[in-house]
Amino acid sequence: MISIDKLSKLYAAGRISRRDFMQGATAMGVTIAAASTMAVQAEASTPKKGGTLRIALGHGSTTDSYDPATFENGFANALCYASGNHLTEINNEGQLQPELAESYSSDDAITWRFKIRKGVEFHNGKTLTPDDVIASLNHHRGEESTSGAKGLLEALEEMSADGDTVVFKLKAANADWPFIMSDYHFKILPSVDGVADYSGGVGTGGYVVENFEPGVKLEASRFPNYWKENAAHFDGLVQTSVIDSVARQNALMNGEADAIDRVDAKTVDLLAQVPHVNIVENTGTLHYTFGMRLNVEPFDNYDLRMALKSAIKRQELVDKILLGHGALGNDHPISSANMYTNTDLPQREFDADKASYHYKKSGHSGPIPLAAANAAFSGAVDAAQLIAASCAEAGINVEVNRVPDDGYWSNVWNNDAHGWSACYWGGRPTEDWMFSAAYVEGSSWNDTAWRGTAAADEFNAIVVAARAELDTNKRKEMYFRCQALIHDDGGATVPMFANYINGLNKKIGHGKMAANWDMDGGKASERWWFN
Repeated sequence: MISIDKLSKLYAAGRISRRDFMQGATAMGVTIAAASTMAVQAEASTPKKGGTLRIALGHGSTTDSYDPATFENGFANALCYASGNHLTEINNEGQLQPELAESYSSDDAITWRFKIRKGVEFHNGKTLTPDDVIASLNHHRGEESTSGAKGLLEALEEMSADGDTVVFKLKAANADWPFIMSDYHFKILPSVDGVADYSGGVGTGGYVVENFEPGVKLEASRFPNYWKENAAHFDGLVQTSVIDSVARQNALMNGEADAIDRVDAKTVDLLAQVPHVNIVENTGTLHYTFGMRLNVEPFDNYDLRMALKSAIKRQELVDKILLGHGALGNDHPISSANMYTNTDLPQREFDADKASYHYKKSGHSGPIPLAAANAAFSGAVDAAQLIAASCAEAGINVEVNRVPDDGYWSNVWNNDAHGWSACYWGGRPTEDWMFSAAYVEGSSWNDTAWRGTAAADEFNAIVVAARAELDTNKRKEMYFRCQALIHDDGGATVPMFANYINGLNKKIGHGKMAANWDMDGGKASERWWFN
């Protein structure tokens, strides 16, 4: 006999009428009132077409561009996901699935075959081919490439087209290669004479870019020939950069925005009391960091780094900055949401005596600059002040340098002019992906410049070996060691993992909210609808 849950899903999918649903539900003993309520709930979960989604994001910079090699913040990510697709994607359940690749397979994790989906059209009318895929990935390769994802493709030996299939030959086995292909940088672009063309934001995605003002807003309209069924339900999209958290929340409360990200933990309870607002919160891999660059003095000194790590009150940051909407970090980027979290690693805690010992041993004197702006994350400046205060208890003088929000990601973060600065990382679904993006020596996003030490060399060797290791127990040991090496020698201070907190108008319908990025994995425009 069919279950009531199955009956509700059939009705939500439009496969039975409301009358059939009501008759079926009452036949199962459900009261008419209860069945009516269930019908309303099922109707609310059924995507509907139409309307313009207005999103206010706490990201965006005047240095943003259409070039996916430059994508570095949530505004650019959302632009990417609205206008384009990738070979694979992480769904809202956190599982990897094919996207522009119809399927993928490998017998040895060295040679991978990705069959490219047929009948997919770019916004400019061009039909997707394997050559477009190859050109799009080559855009991030080469000696002159400055792509943030260049390091992820270091493992690639060669690419070739075989009919409707792209064949990847890797330098060594990598069981996570299909995950890497979902990285947001790897938006598939139309190609001309073997060169990827990113002009105008053209892609295969659900929305066509009509207007893009970097650091201000994006305006887009639904692509009528979008290849995905039951996706991209809105007629239009307006995405605005609103860095100030109070201004974002006011926009949601006043009806000027339908959804906002990065709701401030300090005011989330008050915002939740607004009648037309829903708060959607989930825990994933998002973490806040204060990275020390080892190629900038005095952070090249191990004892200086250890002194600062020992002088941070992590629980205080979780309590006062996140107000409990998160969890303790342990100076490495792998969260409890990942498969191989090092649970054997002791939690680093504030230790003024240890911090003072290492600071004296470092031989340093004078103020240590720490750059921060709330563009890094909401409360970053306050967090920096708290770090300065706890360091002072250990006799360490930290001087907080509040820098402008605009241009933060190009002028401050990952810049040798600022040896210690605030940052947020969305994290990655797999350990190898996270390490490859931000910690291996070849990554341009190695924002701590962690290279050249004995620990860094060991780390890089283990990362390469772990990619080819198919024994999960051995892989676990390898990734545990990688986390321990970052925790001890690396320049990253990772004091806290933050929850994603989004504010939505109650008229927005959505399924389970993804936790791999903010705003439903960055795919709000594709996955949501108006009730």
